[in-house]
Amino acid sequence: MNPEKELNVLVRKIKHHTHSDFDELALEIFRYQYRNNPVYQSYVDLRKKSVTSVRDIREIPFLPISVFKSQRVMTGTFEPEMIFESSGTTGSVSSKHIVKSLSLYEHSFMRSFYETYGKPEDWVILCLLPSYLERGGSSLVYMADKLMRISNKKENGFYLYDFPELAEKIKQLESSSTPTLLLGVSYALLDFGESFPMKLKSTIIMETGGMKGRRKELNKTALHQMLGSYFSLEKIHSEYGMTELMSQAYSSGDGLFKPGSGMKILLRRSDDPLEIRQENEEQESITGGINVIDLHNVNSCSFIATEDLGRLHPDGQFEVLGRLENSEIRGCGLMYTN
Repeated sequence: MNPEKELNVLVRKIKHHTHSDFDELALEIFRYQYRNNPVYQSYVDLRKKSVTSVRDIREIPFLPISVFKSQRVMTGTFEPEMIFESSGTTGSVSSKHIVKSLSLYEHSFMRSFYETYGKPEDWVILCLLPSYLERGGSSLVYMADKLMRISNKKENGFYLYDFPELAEKIKQLESSSTPTLLLGVSYALLDFGESFPMKLKSTIIMETGGMKGRRKELNKTALHQMLGSYFSLEKIHSEYGMTELMSQAYSSGDGLFKPGSGMKILLRRSDDPLEIRQENEEQESITGGINVIDLHNVNSCSFIATEDLGRLHPDGQFEVLGRLENSEIRGCGLMYTN
């Protein structure tokens, strides 16, 4: 089949897939990306993996996320609508995600948000994302801005460091019991909470992770305890996403993330990063490096090996336990040669 026609068929399937056909669709995308993505094809070949032998999603090679820092990871040839760039810390090399279709990204995050929180129109959305706004090219800012536009509430807004104005806005919304979502990068939420602690009842605090070199790194439990104490909240919500992906997972508390319907989490062994961990017969939770299948990333790479350590539960929910040490995957260095 012509690659463009094949892509159109895949996009239609992605937009209408169900849980039961996820694995089959992932295998279709794997074969399509192997044929049409030179970077991914090179990596699969380096792994000495025969495409025809892959019959289960656990046999699919997952591209190390660090490759996005050195290579243009594209499936097919196209003029991008957008290039998203990671924020990172000062002096670090940024990852770049070359996006062919913003509408596909919008479909992904709209579906994930609706599955977890319902219609954006039911929420006032406030964002405390200073480092993302200052650098530009953020997929998170793009998502938040689109959700605000759909929400269409006059109170919506982005905030940099104007904490007094943000505090006053939240107090007004609380006084009218208006459902409000405050989405923020971790260090900024901590700074805000320290300066303006308040008791919240109608507002959800959602952290996106990351200290960006501004504060000492904290694990999720410690971070949520601090935020919970500042805002008198038992539950702190979280968003798990990244520049290199189009799908997100959300946690409504306790650090348990539920992947969006276009996303599936697999874990790789910590002592052999190329081997996917199998669920055991006792249906217990397992721990390892987080690999993500992201169906909506069909124009880039849908199979990403992240640098996060996670715990996967039998029901498909997962926890993020921290960053992996020495996380570069064997064979990845070969991808850096031009």
